[in-house]
Amino acid sequence: MPKKKTTPKAKQYKKKEAPIDQEARRDRQLFIVGCVIATIAAFLAMCIFGFIVTGANDISLIEYPIDGELLNEDCKFENWCGSLGAYIGYFFVKQCFGFASLLIPFYLVLLSLHLSKVARTALLKWLIITMVPMVWLSIGFTMTLSSTFADSCFNPGGNHGVWVVNYMEGLIGIAGLSVLMLGIALAFVAFVSTEAITWMRKLLNPKKFFSGRVKFTVERPESQESIENTVNTDETDDSEQPNNEIVFGIDDTESNTKQSDSSESSASSETSESSESSVSSEQSGEANEATFDVEKPREEERASGNTPAGDTRGSIDTPYDPRLDLENYRYPTLDLLKKYGDDDRPIVDMEEQRANKDRIVEVLRNFGVEITSIKATVGPTITLYEITPAPGVKIAKIRNLEDDIALSLAALGIRIIAPIPGKGTIGIEVPNARPSIVSMESIIGSKKYQMSTMELPCAIGKTITNEVYMFDLAKIPHLLVAGATGQGKSVGLNAILTSLLYKKHPSELKIVLIDPKKVEFSIYAPIVNHFLAQIPEESEDPIITDVTKVVRTLNSLCKEMDTRYDLLKIARARNVKEYNKKFIDRQLNPENGHHYMPYIVVVIDEFGDLIMTAGKEIELPIARIAQLARAVGIHMIIATQRPTTTIITGNIKANFPGRIAFKVSAMIDSKTILDRPGANQLIGRGDMLILNGADPVRVQCAFVDTPEVESVNHFIEAQQGYPGPFELPLPDVEGGVAEGKDVDMSDLDPMFEECARLMVASQSGSTSLIQRKLSIGYNRAGRIMDQLEMAGIVGAASGSKPREVLIADENSLNAILQGLR
Repeated sequence: MPKKKTTPKAKQYKKKEAPIDQEARRDRQLFIVGCVIATIAAFLAMCIFGFIVTGANDISLIEYPIDGELLNEDCKFENWCGSLGAYIGYFFVKQCFGFASLLIPFYLVLLSLHLSKVARTALLKWLIITMVPMVWLSIGFTMTLSSTFADSCFNPGGNHGVWVVNYMEGLIGIAGLSVLMLGIALAFVAFVSTEAITWMRKLLNPKKFFSGRVKFTVERPESQESIENTVNTDETDDSEQPNNEIVFGIDDTESNTKQSDSSESSASSETSESSESSVSSEQSGEANEATFDVEKPREEERASGNTPAGDTRGSIDTPYDPRLDLENYRYPTLDLLKKYGDDDRPIVDMEEQRANKDRIVEVLRNFGVEITSIKATVGPTITLYEITPAPGVKIAKIRNLEDDIALSLAALGIRIIAPIPGKGTIGIEVPNARPSIVSMESIIGSKKYQMSTMELPCAIGKTITNEVYMFDLAKIPHLLVAGATGQGKSVGLNAILTSLLYKKHPSELKIVLIDPKKVEFSIYAPIVNHFLAQIPEESEDPIITDVTKVVRTLNSLCKEMDTRYDLLKIARARNVKEYNKKFIDRQLNPENGHHYMPYIVVVIDEFGDLIMTAGKEIELPIARIAQLARAVGIHMIIATQRPTTTIITGNIKANFPGRIAFKVSAMIDSKTILDRPGANQLIGRGDMLILNGADPVRVQCAFVDTPEVESVNHFIEAQQGYPGPFELPLPDVEGGVAEGKDVDMSDLDPMFEECARLMVASQSGSTSLIQRKLSIGYNRAGRIMDQLEMAGIVGAASGSKPREVLIADENSLNAILQGLR
């Protein structure tokens, strides 16, 4: 019978392996290869050790073989691994590098750990670190131990060492060879550790480092340590030059693709991996330190009064470097993050793109809408189809066909942008059948992030055009994040925090984490002495979870804000950036209370739960910080899974211009977050809209898993930190309780009696009740509550709960009031 042809339609329905299954299969294969290499390394080490111990007995059998001895039928070979082990040990120990051959199985162990993902290592760098000492030790053992092993069956440096020493001894002499070996050793130590460079400089020139001169470390925007194991910024970044546009003709069956070849993509990823180590090898020897002379200013200049106001530089005119407190701090490396196989470029399925194009054109023609062109831009999870309508076609007519297009494509999350801002086209966003994962590794490793000069760079994902999306939190300056449960909100917060940790030094950034759910931010506890900030009395838990402590912390931040404004006023600076520049230039005297101001980022997860629990006690300090704190470097990120008007009030929206909306269930929730629909049409799993201007931008959030965040935090934790967390000032007011102040009962508030009667009548001792009923401010209501407590009318504060009213009736109250008059 003739063979049945497979129709294109049948091909279309062939089962394709999901990206997750491909990743799992590849991961399993690498793990198996790693186990095989580890086995080979163990066998090789036993062969080498065995020859060192029993080689004298086996060497005659190797050099003068007899038929049948290779199989070791009579067990004449004494090597631990038999005749094969004896031959392998003979080759590596006698013929090659001697004792130094043991470094070969050592590198194989590192390779197996890397492939099996037990530990991530920079393979090229470790290859250099292993091979150079092996050659050096082979020569060194021959020079120093040959006489000791004169009667041995092999030279301690192997035949390689013997040949090099004999050749170089005749060429430059034994003294010249010794000097050459010393120079190679010093260069190798400098390559391995930049701290060794400083140590060698002190050893070679102690006067330079211990005289009356002051040494300062001048670091580049990215220190040497942060460049290691990241990327080579001279290379072309694939994510910055997307080639994922497909232009269709309306009636053409073929398309002109601008898609890059997949082999080119894989080659570029290999180049990026190899450049990871080349960067460190090229730059590790560079010095990041500069020494400055300290000269006293001329007396005429000091007396002339030409120095700027507040200039107290005195005898020091070198810039202050806040990073000197932790000068050996190393930024997290790129290998701490997981790399996915398909996150460099989106998966482009041409059959899918042509089918979607045909359906869109067909639906539009069925309803009498003609278009002149259609272009597809493939992103990680969404494809944007840009259509140009024919003359005379109304935009509203296309917008009304949204449900019909969604029906024809059988896809969720269809979104029409009519028109696309800045273009004369209409956009139709369609989810990809095979979405690709955007890893945090590809975001942090991008050229855009590496070269960024933002104050607080937040790299959160990739746009439809596969470009890295970043924003500067210092310019937004506050961010509202909302979305339904399980749509990527927590991952988005982790992506923001991770991008900050990769870019900022602990002296430049402090983070306040508020987590009512008690589980989302617990993974950041290890970096408490590096990046976290808290009130000194609450040091037992670096993550703030209790509502009472939340109120105290927010009031503390308000006090910190007021203190910073006072310092800015004295320094005649408009914002924290100008203030810090003056402090770095030593124009401000620390003896007058001036200090370097790090940025403070406050992250509040599940803001809705706090509002429902504490109400105005939470909202009022947040609104005050949001209104005023931008200039002094305090920025807020609040997140909620209940985007309702009772949670996201008008006061909050007015002061949080930056919005991120993940998928929500209803259009009204989208309007609450973004003031427009759209978030209800997202597809979930990190799909989001970011509003940082006139129009929202659709972005696929980068995926950073909990183990990756833990790896970054443990990397930071392992380094030297500050003695404790950054201390916030003690709040003046906490839930109506005056702290550290005596209550003056001789000067009662004019509204004291009215408040007392209100408490007794309602039998509820609440500061917010006083504010609401008598229309007074929070601080005044808190002072009145202190006086009521001192008078014995209400009890002590008990967290966020109302105070107990100790007076049951009006008669008892009148007696107390009579005694206070």
